[in-house]
Amino acid sequence: MRRSPNLQRLTTNYIFIEVKKRVENYLKNHPHERRLIHFGVGDTTHPFPDIVAEGLSEASLGMATEVGYKGYGPNFGLESLRETVSKVLYDGKFSLDEISISDGIKPDLARFALLTGGGQKVAIQDPSYPVYLESSFIIGNQVTLLPATKENGFFPDWCLLKGPHLLFICHPNNPTGYTAIRAQLQEVVNHARKEGMLILFDTAYRSFITDPNIPRSIFEIEGAKECAIEWGSFSKSAGFSGLRLGWCVVPKELKYSTGESILEDWRRVLATTFTGPSYLSQMAALQALSKEGQADYQKIIQGYLENGKLLKNALSSKGVSCYGGEHLPFVWADFSPHLSWDTFDTFLTKHQLIVTPGSGFGSSGEGFIRFSALGKRPDLLEAISRLLL
Repeated sequence: MRRSPNLQRLTTNYIFIEVKKRVENYLKNHPHERRLIHFGVGDTTHPFPDIVAEGLSEASLGMATEVGYKGYGPNFGLESLRETVSKVLYDGKFSLDEISISDGIKPDLARFALLTGGGQKVAIQDPSYPVYLESSFIIGNQVTLLPATKENGFFPDWCLLKGPHLLFICHPNNPTGYTAIRAQLQEVVNHARKEGMLILFDTAYRSFITDPNIPRSIFEIEGAKECAIEWGSFSKSAGFSGLRLGWCVVPKELKYSTGESILEDWRRVLATTFTGPSYLSQMAALQALSKEGQADYQKIIQGYLENGKLLKNALSSKGVSCYGGEHLPFVWADFSPHLSWDTFDTFLTKHQLIVTPGSGFGSSGEGFIRFSALGKRPDLLEAISRLLL
């Protein structure tokens, strides 16, 4: 078979694969260096709260019984979990049909690409989570990049776009940490409705927002049900990066330009491409969304945010301009005019610290480094001591 020409648009390795490749090469050539500390990939490190572990264990043991065994589940997720997501995260504003449970945002974005097909006009802020750009290239979309820089406060002017587009918005933004205020999102929603655009809203880090005045969902904005789809994830909010579970909200009000229901097509695509999320993961998620589970996770999230403050303060004390780390477990640090990969190499060889080059999130990220605050506190303190030497 011939290679898809769309794959030829991907000019380099996926950023985190390239980081891993360079780290492995370094370890091969420096086997006796001190232990590496990872500030790179944003993986969680805190163990599950007891209530979540108990829910997972109980469901797992139940699979060994005649009564508790479960085979294929509903394609769209357990009704009990969809109902809980609606109630706990959206104040009951959505019906069970409008919520689907999946194995994470990444796979859902791939399924959404199947729904829309190629040739769409797509707008993505630069820098941003690499999956938006690379998945758009793979499906054959036309991409417009909108710079999100210090000069515009890390929030591009989405209203410069005219005509139908798919708008990828991550909020809080990964990697810059920017959180839009309500008025900014209202302006984007108003413009999207006027121009026939569809907002694809990624809320993977919604649980890290500590200011009640900052929206956690695009559906807090008037008119968003007519122009937006929202994805969420349990990976960061509940430490499910090893269990893989997320959700998607597609409002019934959402229509194609020709009037057909987008929700009906979305459910049809899911039924064709997905046999449903893990039963065990869903049972653990029900415990994570319980009152006790939510209270436990807020303590864990607060610990990660405190890590971010410590890291930000340490970098700032060295004269580095830093952003984020307040409503996002990442610190976006400006090392320009040095190139991102050069700074990556310096941190690896001088401090034995693994970081993520900002250029991997887009050309506007050149000169920046993303630091993850999702590590363990002792590792963080050790890393800071290395930085301050």
